[in-house]
Amino acid sequence: MEKEKIAYTKYEIARIIGARALQISMNAPMLLVIPKDKMEEMNYDPIKIAELEFKSGVLPITIKRPLPKKEEEEEEEEVEIIREETAIPGEKKPEKETEEEMLETEEEEEEQKEEESIEEAE
Repeated sequence: MEKEKIAYTKYEIARIIGARALQISMNAPMLLVIPKDKMEEMNYDPIKIAELEFKSGVLPITIKRPLPKKEEEEEEEEVEIIREETAIPGEKKPEKETEEEMLETEEEEEEQKEEESIEEAE
């Protein structure tokens, strides 16, 4: 199997070469066999050695790219809530209420409670 070539951004390349150059400058073993005359030509520069290693594809350094966060799409479907009441024979079944209607009735009940507490305080 062939290795897939990954397209790196210029920032990723700079980070990889910089990290490898630091390792080489701290006497890490080189991953390529470079002839002495070529090393003298490069003046034993760790950045140039790291560039050579990068271009040859022997660096065992990988890049983790964060994936974008998924935005949950809010469904605009109305959720129907059925009241769970025991049915009395001969009585109509309770009607289905949408979630919005349920919220409106809850808000009205809260307003009534607030008005009652204000009246009691007076």
